[in-house]
Amino acid sequence: MRIRRTSRLLVPAVAALAALSLTACENGTGTEDEGASAPASSVTAQPRGTDKPTTGSDTGTGTGTGTGTSTGSGSGSAAKPAGGTSAKPGAGTVTEDKDPNAPENRVLCNGSNMKVTAQPVPRPLNHMLITVTNTGSKVCDLTYYPVLRFDEMQWAPAAAEATKPQAVTTLSPGESGYAGVLLSAADGSGDGGTTAKKLTVAFQGRTPNSDGGASATPPLPAGGVYYDSSLTVTYWQQSMDDALAW
Repeated sequence: MRIRRTSRLLVPAVAALAALSLTACENGTGTEDEGASAPASSVTAQPRGTDKPTTGSDTGTGTGTGTGTSTGSGSGSAAKPAGGTSAKPGAGTVTEDKDPNAPENRVLCNGSNMKVTAQPVPRPLNHMLITVTNTGSKVCDLTYYPVLRFDEMQWAPAAAEATKPQAVTTLSPGESGYAGVLLSAADGSGDGGTTAKKLTVAFQGRTPNSDGGASATPPLPAGGVYYDSSLTVTYWQQSMDDALAW
């Protein structure tokens, strides 16, 4: 009989515990915890919302103004003085340093820029002196030797190679150059002698026997000059003495 009473007492106790468990679930204890955390979340959101508009406004205004001003002024100011300053001095320097005596700045001496004369001389015997004077505004070169032609002669006198100078004879404006001419043999060994009334002096270019430009026709003495097959000319010389030394 005691055993039965114990069972009857336990059954009501177990039922009571089960009822308590169901009541706890229906009361929603977990839901109450979530409800407690919700106010914390809303409190945090309010300061963030307040910070964003304030920061965005300050940053946008400061950055836009500073960048626009410094970039525009810097680029425009540096470019203009640099370009104008380098171009002008360069052009002036080239003009000032131009050397009139440099080979590339010289011209050929010829009948267009020279005064030419031809006169027989008493010594050496049977010689004539050709004088040319630079009447131009530039330095000119007398290349090789004059090419002579008396009247309508069909041949040109040879040049005495012993008179070839070491450098080209160069004349500044107003300066003179010279060439000597052996008209005839002093011992009479020459043949085909004749008297000429006209002389043409031709000038050579930068290469032998090339055309150096306009020729000249200096006047001869009224009685003309006598020449024969011994006719020979010297190279152009810087001095009269060198031209007549041969």
